[in-house]
Amino acid sequence: MTGPLRERDGATALLVAETERARSGSGGLVLLRGATGTGRTAVLESAVRHAADRGLRVLRARCSPEDTGMPFATVLQLLGPVPDFPDLAPGLHDRGSAARLWRLLLSYAAEGPLLVAVDDVHLADAPSRRWLREAVRRVDRLPLLLVVGERSQYDIDPGPTGLAQSLSPSLVRAHTLAPLGDEAAAGLVRDAFPAAGPHGTAEVVRAGAGSPMLLHALLDDLRNHPHTTGLAPDGVPPLPETCAALYPGSYPAAVSWWLKSAGPATAEVARCLAALEQAWSDDGAAATAEGPAPERAPGHGPDHGHGYALDHGPGHARGHGADFAGLLATAAGADPARVDGWLTAMTRIGMLRHDTAGRPRWAHPLLRDAVLTGWPTSRREAAHRAAAETMLNRGERVEAIARHLLRTPPVPLPWALRVLRDAATVAVHDARPRDAAAYLRRALAEPLADDRRQRLLTELGSLEYASADAAAAIARLAEAQHLPAEPRDRVRAAVALGTALAGRGEIRTALDVMRRTEGRLDGHPGLARTVQTATALLSDMDLAARQEIYGRLFETDGHSPELVGTAGQILLVRYAATAGLISAGEAMTRVRALLARPADPLAEPFLLGTAAAVAQWADELDEADRLVDRGLAEQHPALLHPMQHALLNTRADIAAARGHHTALLGAAGDTTGPRSRPWPTNRDAHALMALVHTGRAEEAARLAHAFDLSRAPESWELNRFLYARGVQRAAAGDHAGAVHDFLECGRRQAAREVVSPVVTPWRTAAAESRLALGGGQEALDLAAEELRLAQTWNTPRTVGRALRVLGSATGGRRGLKLAGEAVDILREAPADTGTELVEALLAQGRQLLAAGERGRARDRLREAADLAERRGEVRLFTLAGLALREGGARGSLTATGSGALTGSERRIAELAAAGRTNTEIADLLHLARRTVETHLTSTYRKLGIRRRTELPAALTRSGSESRPVCAGPATTDRIPARGPD
Repeated sequence: MTGPLRERDGATALLVAETERARSGSGGLVLLRGATGTGRTAVLESAVRHAADRGLRVLRARCSPEDTGMPFATVLQLLGPVPDFPDLAPGLHDRGSAARLWRLLLSYAAEGPLLVAVDDVHLADAPSRRWLREAVRRVDRLPLLLVVGERSQYDIDPGPTGLAQSLSPSLVRAHTLAPLGDEAAAGLVRDAFPAAGPHGTAEVVRAGAGSPMLLHALLDDLRNHPHTTGLAPDGVPPLPETCAALYPGSYPAAVSWWLKSAGPATAEVARCLAALEQAWSDDGAAATAEGPAPERAPGHGPDHGHGYALDHGPGHARGHGADFAGLLATAAGADPARVDGWLTAMTRIGMLRHDTAGRPRWAHPLLRDAVLTGWPTSRREAAHRAAAETMLNRGERVEAIARHLLRTPPVPLPWALRVLRDAATVAVHDARPRDAAAYLRRALAEPLADDRRQRLLTELGSLEYASADAAAAIARLAEAQHLPAEPRDRVRAAVALGTALAGRGEIRTALDVMRRTEGRLDGHPGLARTVQTATALLSDMDLAARQEIYGRLFETDGHSPELVGTAGQILLVRYAATAGLISAGEAMTRVRALLARPADPLAEPFLLGTAAAVAQWADELDEADRLVDRGLAEQHPALLHPMQHALLNTRADIAAARGHHTALLGAAGDTTGPRSRPWPTNRDAHALMALVHTGRAEEAARLAHAFDLSRAPESWELNRFLYARGVQRAAAGDHAGAVHDFLECGRRQAAREVVSPVVTPWRTAAAESRLALGGGQEALDLAAEELRLAQTWNTPRTVGRALRVLGSATGGRRGLKLAGEAVDILREAPADTGTELVEALLAQGRQLLAAGERGRARDRLREAADLAERRGEVRLFTLAGLALREGGARGSLTATGSGALTGSERRIAELAAAGRTNTEIADLLHLARRTVETHLTSTYRKLGIRRRTELPAALTRSGSESRPVCAGPATTDRIPARGPD
């Protein structure tokens, strides 16, 4: 160990004082105690240098394990060969020899003051230790100071009796060297790296664990590392994850020496602790400083008849504290009482630290890796297996047991497979598919029959797909396809594989899988019908296959409906609804009748998912909600199924129909960051329209152009996004671009025989943009055709929308009449049509203005503004205000709330909330400081706050609180204040 001594002033002062006493003729013993690595040798060397400077003769000895069997080896090392005593030789251990050695020491003392320094006296041979004790009893009147370093660390195997144990306390000046404090250790780091910042310093200090030996060794490695010249931003080379990356390796060597000094039993326990800790590092329980565990999954209470607990709530702490000492003792084959004492001692000296769950951990992952370095893999595996068996017998959490099994070879016993399967179940219910997949991968290593392996592969492939590992998922599911299994299990595997392939755009391959599976189901007509239904659903992404499959379904249903099955018939209802062949009332009548029939459990998800979509189109939103909830509840959580995605999409459609823009944006996540998929989803489409509705134009523009649609595979989700991008372009004033998107959406939908406006009302949207461009007749034709189709479906939402746009395209008294009909229909609708009603009121108000009826127009526009205010429709609120101004209204109508912020205002507000000053924000965004101040002033007004410290809470306030709020005298008409975006 090199470097300056820190926090050793007490020891130094004691040694200086005792040295002066020896010089004056009064000797004694100074006993330096401390754990390995606390600097005993360094303090001893300092005492030797000081004594030599003060004129003392120095006799030195350093004990080692090799000397313990040689009598008087330590004393002879001190005194050395002397011609006057030729009969002294190793092996002489009688009292006469001890006396002659004492006379030799006295002869040295007679020549002048002496310092006798013995390092690591705990390793001295027994005769030498007795001789030193006797010497201490006689030196009080001699000019002789005896300084001894002794290891005082708690070990699993008790060490030898301490040198001073049988001596009177009056004869001993003992000093225990404590571990380095964090501040002293940080000073050593800054000495080595003057530019060290707080984070990098803290990491190195933790890895040093209060041991000067370890800290100096680590600093030596970091200084000599080839990449030291490219320091981290924190001024210290970043610590590697493993000791293998350290160069030249002083740190792992120091840890190895520390373990060797502790003895084989302590080293074994230390390494077992490190191995067990690796399992905790992946544990989902409340065991790490990063945060608490997820809440316990419903239905997974303790025990469940397996002898262990399936719950893992944050309050669960079995296996910690005293219980953990027993677990560690079992894994290491040690005495639990000694292990408990060792854990306490190692925590006190800083080598171990407790995590938030109360478990002892090595002070730093690098220290843990150093402890494990060189330990055979077979021994690690044995420790994990012993821990798993012990925890199983105690009834510990199933995942805690499984974490250890992940690090063992196969355990050909039934309990191992059961634990891994149950752990996967818990992880699935906690929405942790990666963890669940890890348990199942390990389960596959156990001895398994083919049918059980097939089921495991199906579940594992489904979980790997959910973990965004589609390639591995498809390989697992394909393997499951080739294993013998029950027909139902073959169908589950085929549906999962088909879904995974379709998700990657391999539609033809997916359909081939389904056809091959159907061909192997002779004698199982119900299962064959389920496969036919899944095939039809997957064919939605391939136009030619879709036409062929649905044509065959319609033909079969015409002469033998029983061959189609309930789930197949409900798909035909969905097809008829989107093709404009039936009304909403007729569709729901047929859907409810089909839901009332008994259905095969494998067909149930298709039935419920399709019924929910039709109910949402029919504006039966409450019923659709119930069907979605039921469908998701009945889904097998660990099996990939196309209706899982379909049900979630329908939930988003319901939220959009109700105008729940905040919920849609929350589900979409970060709309400004990189997208997780190269092509858009239905969720992206809804998020884009929600951004438009809430007035977040800049974010909407970024999301609209975040995808390269030319590479996206054919799907209804692509068509939905085309429609949403058209809405964004129209709102931004790019009506030519909007018309292109709407017509392209329509072309693609027509190719799929989806002509009804229940999914994407592209005709009326294109008509409005055509009107903005001056194209009257084309707009009129589009609106008239949509009204015809809407009246076939016959829901207030679709009919009201078509009437509104047709009224705008028609104009005059006829157009005004149509606009009035649209308002009346939407007002009386049983379902929530708020957004459509606002649009209809706006259209009617504008037409009334054109007809010169300003009073009635302002009434309609005020009503539109009030409704938009309550719903958080910032864009429509603004349009209502503009129309009011055109109609001669006075006063002000201002939008407030976080949803009313412009993109620039939101960016500046978020930086200010993060603690940036106005000057820093101006520099980051390349703006004038005055511009930043202006934006913040506007932001404070919209958010209703007065201080900068209120920004974080105001920006995270729920969307229901962030909506337009009218301001101004109640007796005046209100119009929006114009201002920059």
